[in-house]
Amino acid sequence: MNPEELPTPTPDLYLDQLRQEIADLEQRKQQMIANQTSELGLAMERFIKESLKYLEQRKHDLETEISLLQRRKERLEQEMRSTYAGASQEVAIKVQGFKDYLIGSLQDIVTIAEQQLELIPTKATAVESVAPTATPPAEPTPPKLTEQTFAEFRDRIEQLLERYRTLPDYYAPPWKLRRTFELTHSERVANWFFNQAGRGALRSMGTRLQNILVASAIVSILRAIYGEKVRVLILATAPERLGEWRRGFQDCLGLSREHFGPEKGVVLFEDPEPLAIKGDRLVKEGLMPLVILDEMEEYIAVDFLRFPLLIAYGQDSDTRKSYSNPKPDRDDRDREWNW
Repeated sequence: MNPEELPTPTPDLYLDQLRQEIADLEQRKQQMIANQTSELGLAMERFIKESLKYLEQRKHDLETEISLLQRRKERLEQEMRSTYAGASQEVAIKVQGFKDYLIGSLQDIVTIAEQQLELIPTKATAVESVAPTATPPAEPTPPKLTEQTFAEFRDRIEQLLERYRTLPDYYAPPWKLRRTFELTHSERVANWFFNQAGRGALRSMGTRLQNILVASAIVSILRAIYGEKVRVLILATAPERLGEWRRGFQDCLGLSREHFGPEKGVVLFEDPEPLAIKGDRLVKEGLMPLVILDEMEEYIAVDFLRFPLLIAYGQDSDTRKSYSNPKPDRDDRDREWNW
């Protein structure tokens, strides 16, 4: 076939070829975009999963660190309460005791010096004999079972309770409350005075040391009202429990060995019969026996009901079972004192 016989390309044929190439390129473009979009989506999905996994792990680590720091904070606070606060209170008590000793010694020295120098007159002057004597205020009479009430002393008792709560005095003299006093303790004391008229059962605070704190506040108030007429008789049928009451009163009221004994302010008993005999003798002497029964005492002797002042701690059986465990060690008792 001669070249002259070949068909001559026309403009329409060129346009059709260009359109076909453009369509192929467009299709390839769409295919490439689709592939790239799919790959990008997979990459973003992997990135998001890895980021979430990292963030979750980081969150877990932070929560663990926060928990450790929280426990460490609680442990430090407990150590501060049990160590620094307890040590400062103990030092304060020792300083006050040394101060009392120095004052007493100086007073004795002054008295001896005055006697030796004959500075104390042996006879009263005429002016002193003529001067009118002021009549001392009448002391409150001990309450009787038939007419016992503390309503007349309500204002004074409430003032003392408020002072114990808001202004704790760790340097107070003996028979004054020296420990931190909370509202829950104050409510129990007020209930015993005003609702139970000084004779009734108080629900245990959970530990013997907390109960001793409540009893110490009651003793301090009674001593503030009736003075030395108040005598405390404690019943606990176990030597270790009596030891806790003795140490508790020493810490809470600043008492020493001279305040404990048959003829002193506090008497400890392991048997109810001698306590009843001692209480009857005190009543005949015009004194006021305050009978305190330890929380582990399950029964109240009938003889105790004739005394005007009575504190009996009570608790449920579950608490009693857990409370009758062996006595805690020294560190546990020291931690319990830091209220």
